[in-house]
Amino acid sequence: MRILVTGGAGFIGATTAAALLDAGHEVVVLDDLSRGHRDAVPAGARFVEADVTDATAIAPVVADDGFDACVHFAALIEAGESMQHPEAFFRVNTGGSATLLSVLLEHRVPRFVLSSTAAVYGEPRRIPIDEDDPTDPTNAYGESKLLVERMLAWHHRIHGLKVASLRYFNAAGATPGRPERHAPESHLIPLVLQVAAGTRPSIAVFGTDYPTPDGTAVRDYVHVADLADAHVRAVERVDQHGQLTCNLGSGTGFSVQEVMAAARRVTGHPIPASASPRRDGDPASLVASSERAGQLLDWQPQRSDLDRLVADAWTYASASDPTDAAERP
Repeated sequence: MRILVTGGAGFIGATTAAALLDAGHEVVVLDDLSRGHRDAVPAGARFVEADVTDATAIAPVVADDGFDACVHFAALIEAGESMQHPEAFFRVNTGGSATLLSVLLEHRVPRFVLSSTAAVYGEPRRIPIDEDDPTDPTNAYGESKLLVERMLAWHHRIHGLKVASLRYFNAAGATPGRPERHAPESHLIPLVLQVAAGTRPSIAVFGTDYPTPDGTAVRDYVHVADLADAHVRAVERVDQHGQLTCNLGSGTGFSVQEVMAAARRVTGHPIPASASPRRDGDPASLVASSERAGQLLDWQPQRSDLDRLVADAWTYASASDPTDAAERP
C-alpha cells in the first residue's frame, strides 16, 4: 500500500514510518517540523514539509500520490500545555484532523488510522481500563482527541471510511536513530535519563499524594517499537473490521518512583529527585487492558518490560547529542 504518515518526523510517527517501510509499504511523511525532527524521518520515505491545518498545502500531496491509507500522528501532545492553551489543541488536533479528513475523502483515500490516547478516559473508574469504559477527559488534550474519534465514527457511518483509533498509553523506549526528544522535554523517562546524563540536576516528581501504593502517579509504559507494530497491523487489518478502537499498553502499571528505580539500575546514577505539586488534569493511575488489540490485531507487546524500555532509551539517547537534538528541527 501507499501510505501517508502525518507527523512522521515525531517520535512515534517516525518509528511507525520505518516499520511500514520494513513491511513493504510505500511511505510519504508529511510534517511541519514544528515539533518533529527532519533527521528522524526514515530513509526510503518521501518527505513533504506541510501543516495538516492547511488544506491548500496538503491537497496537492494527497492528489498526486494516490494513497491507500493515512496514519495520522500530527498533533500537539502535551497534556499540561493543553490546560494552558486549549485553543491551540482544538485548532491543531481537532481542526487539523477535520481538514485532513476532508482532503482525504475528496481524493477517495479509503483507510484512516488515528494515533489516539488513553487521555480520552480521564480519571478511570477501574483498572485496567478497557475500550468500553466511559470517556471523560480531564484535560483538553484528551478532549481534542476524543472529538476526532467521534468524527471518525461519523465518517465511517456516512462515507464508509475504514477507521481505526489506537488509544495508547505512555510511549517509551527507543529504536536506532530515533531517541525520544521534545523541546521542551516533559516526558518522565527522557527527563530521568537527562539527569543520569548530567544535563539536568534532578527530576521533579509531580504529586506524591496520589491514592497509589507509593503516592506517585502510575502509568502503563509501552515500547515505541510495539506501538509501531500495532499501527502496521491496523493499516493491514482495518478492512476486516471497518471500524475499530483498541487500547495499546503493556497491561502493567509503574509508578514514578518505580521508573526512577529502574533508571538507577540501568544507568548506575543516583538520580536525585524533588517533590512538586500535582499537575492539573493528571489522573492518579492509567493502565490498559489490551485484550481487544490481541483479538482484532493479533498484537501483543514484545518489548515493554520496564528495564528494557529504560535501557533502550538510555542506549539511543546516549548516542545522540541532547543539546543539538533539542535545537534542530
